[in-house]
Amino acid sequence: MEDIDTSRCRAEYAAAIVEDLHWLGITWEGEVRVQSQHFPDYAAALARLQARGLLYPCFCSRAEIAAAQSAPHGVEAPYPGTCRHLSPALAAERIAAGAPYALRLDAAKAIAETGPLRFHEDGIGWVQAQPARLGDVVLARKDTPASYHLCVVHDDALQGITLVVRGEDLREATHIQVLLQALLGYPTPAYLHHRLLLGPGGKRLAKRDKSQTLRELRAAGTKPADILRQFGDIT
Repeated sequence: MEDIDTSRCRAEYAAAIVEDLHWLGITWEGEVRVQSQHFPDYAAALARLQARGLLYPCFCSRAEIAAAQSAPHGVEAPYPGTCRHLSPALAAERIAAGAPYALRLDAAKAIAETGPLRFHEDGIGWVQAQPARLGDVVLARKDTPASYHLCVVHDDALQGITLVVRGEDLREATHIQVLLQALLGYPTPAYLHHRLLLGPGGKRLAKRDKSQTLRELRAAGTKPADILRQFGDIT
């Protein structure tokens, strides 16, 4: 259960997800792992990277990062590296003064340490990992002690996951996650990225657009087989 954003995630949302999956007839082995209950695990993995000099503090606000980027409209460019070369003394001074900061992975240094990497995509074959495309990603913030990338990499390894199936909107994330797996000594699973179910006009479904939920479909009389048929069409 990916609930590291404790300001937005609530117990009732998690319960609804489990209920919807049971309604669809989807089951799983063992207890559901709840990420917010395992922050010390992620902190330990983060500390291993920090001890090797692979992380640096970033004091840039989101507005400052957006102003420094030159990517086309609607495309998120990699972090421009503004804080990458701050002196340790200056960084420590700003931290001591209470300045908010995030911890970023020094991608170039990490890639130099691991060398070339690859992963297997079902239906495609071996893919050369290109983590530099995502740049120096955030691995922790003051209000979120671990990022999505770090948490899922750790959890997949801990749970012995051999195949990750997810939407194609997360295909790019695979490149940086393969790098983290190599840095932390974790095995790399195989991946399968399926097409997304889209709403009217070809737009991806999102809560902010008030897209119809599974609960609403159930209330309208939709059967599990109807939902599973749609998923069968996108794999």
